[in-house]
Amino acid sequence: MHVYRRMGLLLAICLFLAIAGGCSNARDKGADQQSKDELVLAIGGEPDEGFDPTTGWGRYGSPLFQSTLFKRDQELKLVSDLATGYEISEDGLRWTVTLREDVVFSDGAPLTADDVRYTFEQTAQSGSTIDLSNLNRVEAQDSYTVAFHLVEPQSSFLHMLAAIGIVPAHAHDENYARNPIGSGPYKLVQWDRGQQLIAEVNPNYYGKAPQFKKLVFLFLSEDAAFAAAQAGQVHIAAIPSAFSKQQITGMRLESLRSVDNRGIMFPYVPAVGETEEGFPIGNDVTADTAIRKAINVALDREALVDGILEGHGTPAYTLNDGLPWFQEQAVIEDGRPEEARRMLSEAGWTDEDENGVLEKGALEARFRLLYPAGDVTRESLALAAADMIRPIGIDIEVEGMSWEDIRKQMHANAVLLGWGSHDPQEMAAVYGSAYRGVDFFNPGYYSNAAVDGYMRDAQYATSEEEANDYWKLAQWDGTTGLSAKGDAPWAWLVNVNHLYVVREELDIGEQPIHPHGHGWPVTANIEEWQWR
Repeated sequence: MHVYRRMGLLLAICLFLAIAGGCSNARDKGADQQSKDELVLAIGGEPDEGFDPTTGWGRYGSPLFQSTLFKRDQELKLVSDLATGYEISEDGLRWTVTLREDVVFSDGAPLTADDVRYTFEQTAQSGSTIDLSNLNRVEAQDSYTVAFHLVEPQSSFLHMLAAIGIVPAHAHDENYARNPIGSGPYKLVQWDRGQQLIAEVNPNYYGKAPQFKKLVFLFLSEDAAFAAAQAGQVHIAAIPSAFSKQQITGMRLESLRSVDNRGIMFPYVPAVGETEEGFPIGNDVTADTAIRKAINVALDREALVDGILEGHGTPAYTLNDGLPWFQEQAVIEDGRPEEARRMLSEAGWTDEDENGVLEKGALEARFRLLYPAGDVTRESLALAAADMIRPIGIDIEVEGMSWEDIRKQMHANAVLLGWGSHDPQEMAAVYGSAYRGVDFFNPGYYSNAAVDGYMRDAQYATSEEEANDYWKLAQWDGTTGLSAKGDAPWAWLVNVNHLYVVREELDIGEQPIHPHGHGWPVTANIEEWQWR
């Protein structure tokens, strides 16, 4: 970055912090001089819709201001939080959860089964990214027992119980997203949109009391967050991989593994018409299995990690690498352009006119790859992938556009998308036949009856271990599956490590594999953070 631009950023940050109350005489009084009870964080993730779990807040990570019935430990095992236990009926349709009796909200009101019932009913009605379509009804059997009645058995419902923060029925109104009341370790006391958010420890919290009494979240661009770290104005800052090699005195780099993945979604069906809205469906080139498999084989994922992510990531082969339901046998040997060319030749793709682009009859091996304009990482991955694929005779035209325009074009063009959740239900949403053409879940219209069957068996399973076995079979059973070894409806590229520069004296505890980067997943274990 040009020296004058960096100086301008520093001056802007100092002015911003002084106005926001984050520091006084910001250049002289940095984060190292502030109270040891206070943390200043620049970790991005200001939610447009606020802090309401019923509309999706906290799904990727911790809701912070609210508590969940269950939560995940460092090994991603589900453990009790608000819940003390649960039972599932023999037919799998009724889940009965018992609650702690010592929990109150930050306003002092007790948290009861009625609040749990209300929360799940509101979430189901909100039409958010949390899919509760299988929830029939919720019943508060008594003050501390709640029963969830499902339409069909769903083993992954347990993950829903860990994803949704509980809101108070008595205080959930149109202003809640901006002024949330919850039972989490912190309470929101001030939110200046686009600038900062101030949270203070919740004195009513039932769990381990956090060491830090006050958190100040600064909403800065990546450049500004890095400059703030250099200026000593923050204790922790999220940074892009491009800044990862620049050292900051008194701070260390934390490169945290994630399933925050990026991959190429292919239209799976030939051009077949239009949606009800008039958007085109299908692509004759990407509908060819040989095209999709050849791309998967030719891609050098390690090179993408090293070149685009500066080594801070891992090659991605599925939606859920490294999670308990990951099928290791689905991993392919990639970086093999010669093998890719052989596969295409056997499938009838030739270069008769010797222009470098393969043909199959009148069809040329050309298609567009869309990415959200302004996302530098996705742009770089798309361009690098296209360069890797060009030598095997496939021409990929990379184009950035708005999310709204992508939504109109994504059923007929490849798109560089990202997912990554601690919930296996995401696999069903991304690959299930029932989700074909539904929002961004399965825009390529992928469908495989065997895969659907395995995922249904996973939902009907009576234990998490049994369910995981079926989720793995859906990825690859030795013959078919949703992975690159099977139908290859996606070409997964990389899992992006979440990068933070952290004050040397600050211990952020043992971090599990992070989910997708929305929200504040690094704070999920905030009770463990402490000064060394």
